[in-house]
Amino acid sequence: LGIVSGAIFLICLIFCLVGFATNHPSKLLDLNSALLSICFMLFLGFTDDVLEWPWRYKLFLPSVASLPLLCCYTGSTSVVVPIPLRILLMTHGELTPLGKLLCHFVVVDENSDGSIVNLGVFYLLYMGLLAVFCTNAINIHAGINGLEVGQSYVIGCAVLFHNLVEIDNGSLSRENHVFSAMIMLSFLGVSLALLRHNWYPATVFVGDTYCYFAGMTFAVVGISGHFSKTLLLFFLPQVANFLWSVPQLFRLVPCPKHRLPRFNVESGKMEPSRVRRGNGKEEMVNMTLINLTLQILGPMSEERLCIVLLAFQTICCCFGLYVRYNLAQLVFD
Repeated sequence: LGIVSGAIFLICLIFCLVGFATNHPSKLLDLNSALLSICFMLFLGFTDDVLEWPWRYKLFLPSVASLPLLCCYTGSTSVVVPIPLRILLMTHGELTPLGKLLCHFVVVDENSDGSIVNLGVFYLLYMGLLAVFCTNAINIHAGINGLEVGQSYVIGCAVLFHNLVEIDNGSLSRENHVFSAMIMLSFLGVSLALLRHNWYPATVFVGDTYCYFAGMTFAVVGISGHFSKTLLLFFLPQVANFLWSVPQLFRLVPCPKHRLPRFNVESGKMEPSRVRRGNGKEEMVNMTLINLTLQILGPMSEERLCIVLLAFQTICCCFGLYVRYNLAQLVFD
C-alpha cells in the first residue's frame, strides 16, 4: 500500500505548491525538482516490488533520481571545518602540507584561517550519496510489522521539530525550513494513516515503494533545507545497521536474500535468523540491527520488538537534537 500513500503525498504537495510558490516564487524550482525526485523513487519502488530489481540497480537509480534536485541546487558548496581540525589546514596564517595538498582538489579559504572549505563538485557528490543512503537505509532496516513506517514517522517528527525551532529562532535559512516543514507535514499525515494499518498485526504491507519514497523525501528536505548533517544524526540507527551489515552487504560473509528474524511457532516469539557459512556446518546470525537486538535482549513478540526498535530510534533522534543545539557549539563557531 506504499504506492497509495505516496500518491496521496504527491497530491498534497501539488496543492501546497500553489500557495507556497505564490509567497515564495524563488522556491518554485526547488519544489518542482523535489516532486520529480520523489515521484521517480516512488515509481522505482513500485517496479521493485513487481520486478524485484537486483541490488546493483537499487544503488544506481537513486543517484539518477537525485539529479533533478542536484541540478537545481543553488546553495553553498562550502563546509565549516570543526575547530579542533583547523590546525591541520592552517597554522600561523599559512597553509600546512595537508592544506596545500587539499588545495589541489578543493578550495581552502585562507582569509578565514582554514575554517571554511569549498568542496565544489565533491559536495554535490556527497549529496548524491546521501540520497542513495537514505533510500536504502530504511529499506534494509525493515521486515517486521510497523517498523518501516514507524521509524520514518519518528525521523519525520524530529525533522519537523528541527524546522520549527529554526523558524522560531529566525534562522538565516528560514525559507528553506518553511519549505522542509511543508513537505514533512504532508509526509507525517500519510505515514500516520499508513502506520495505523501496518501496525502489528498488519492488514497491509508497505513494500519497497514506501521505503524508497520515504528515504528520498528525507534526502530532499535535508538537501533543500541545508541540514544534511543534522539529518544524519536522526539516522543513527540506520547508520549502525548499515555498518553492522557491511560484511554481508559486500559478500565478505554469506548473505541470503532475506535476513528477517525467524518466527518460532512454539513460543510465538521472534528469534535471530541464521545463515550457513564455510562448509555448511557452521552457522552465524544474520548481521542486522533487528537480529542483534534479539541476540542482546532475547526472543520477544513481533510487536514488542518493533516497540523496542522505535524506542531506540526516538532516543537517537532526541540525542541528535541535543547534539545539534548543545554540543555543536563546542566544535563550530
